[in-house]
Amino acid sequence: MRPRAWIQRLLVVVQLLASCLIAPSLADDQTSARRIQEEVWALPLALPMFAYVVRPLGDGPFPLAIMNHGVSLDPTQRSFFPLVEFRDAAKWFARRGYFVVAPVGTGYGASAIDIPERGLYGPFFSKVGKCSNPNFRDAGLAVAQVDLWIIDFLAAEKRITPKDVVVVGQSAGAWASIALSSLNPPQVGAIIVFAGGRGGRVGGKPNNNCAPDKLVEATMDFGRTSRVPMLWIYIENDTFFGPALSKRMHEAFTSAGGKAEYHLVPPFGDEGHFFIGSPDAVPIWSPLVSRFLDELK
Repeated sequence: MRPRAWIQRLLVVVQLLASCLIAPSLADDQTSARRIQEEVWALPLALPMFAYVVRPLGDGPFPLAIMNHGVSLDPTQRSFFPLVEFRDAAKWFARRGYFVVAPVGTGYGASAIDIPERGLYGPFFSKVGKCSNPNFRDAGLAVAQVDLWIIDFLAAEKRITPKDVVVVGQSAGAWASIALSSLNPPQVGAIIVFAGGRGGRVGGKPNNNCAPDKLVEATMDFGRTSRVPMLWIYIENDTFFGPALSKRMHEAFTSAGGKAEYHLVPPFGDEGHFFIGSPDAVPIWSPLVSRFLDELK
């Protein structure tokens, strides 16, 4: 059997399995009558990967929202990576009518087939090199390429309307979203960043970035060509990318020509970096996101 035919068959099997195991979800917000369906897909991309999908019931097509997760440089942590890092956030977008795809990077969770330091896919997504000279730029663009593959695949399948795509990212996934903005793909109408960056908490130490000046420099580089409307949300008690660093990044990005609205929200829990993953955070960020998206219509 040809590899692509095998992958397509796997996609069907996984979708059928998900439809049996995961029942349609009713919106927790009783003011919304929209019903949504949660599924697990195997995406036959150039680098095949699993994805959590949540979408409105029906055939569509629907507007697309891609949600990029963060990364771990620890191969053991990658193998235990959850299938869904921000389920409540994904469901919030689906209830607004989006076909939400949250890809699980190859080398993570159920697809953790890589051997430490000899991973087949892991380095493609995770490695930035040594702190003395990190390559933040290419690490972001690598995942940005995956987003483009997802858009092309779902458009070809006629699952989505191939315009006004919203890309959402957290941490390294948000950094990839910033990188994507520098390419100005015509299908992408908005990008939303939660606690974006790379190189945070070196050695597990809070507020100890790998190379903050290099990160700011790379952010400015992306800003020189980025023209996609963006919303950046950071948290005061984020110990990966704290307020001082995130403000430097935003200033560098916008001074270079990028379009980004910046918000710093009050401390959240014990560690603000994982803000988007908490259902309790939805009432905090959703008004900002709603207003941002509504103003683009």
